[in-house]
Amino acid sequence: MKYIYPVKITALLLLFSAQLFAGDVVTVKTIGLELARDLVGESILECRKMGYQVSAVVVDRNGNLRAALRDDRASRFTLQIAEEKANAVILSGTDSGLLRQNRGDIRPELNHMNGIIIMQGGVQITASGSRIGALGISGAPGGEKDEVCALKAIENLEERLQFTE
Repeated sequence: MKYIYPVKITALLLLFSAQLFAGDVVTVKTIGLELARDLVGESILECRKMGYQVSAVVVDRNGNLRAALRDDRASRFTLQIAEEKANAVILSGTDSGLLRQNRGDIRPELNHMNGIIIMQGGVQITASGSRIGALGISGAPGGEKDEVCALKAIENLEERLQFTE
């Protein structure tokens, strides 16, 4: 009978220690390589339909490059700009065009950050309510056209984004 109490105390200590360290490991969703690859390909195809040669870049939720493609006649600089637009999305948590519109007060300062450019053409990639990355497009004559290509590519792959675990 006297051994029951140490067992209860041990069980309580284990329970409380598990709760104490519950935040030590965090599970996050991020974009996989296959989806990133397909999004850049779809983006380029959508821009081609409109007559534009562009580059498309997908970064993960931390701004790490996952996939990049440059269409045949797109300038090599469009790759850098597309990645920087995607990074602006990661920085702000919103599409790059909306960031440009809403934060004109700090846009010049943000454009001095390495790896970031505040121009329209970067959009969020979300799956089941979680931001898993960003897609940046560059090369069309105007960021609004870049953004249309990105949004159409995401729309084309929407089923894959909605049915993720």
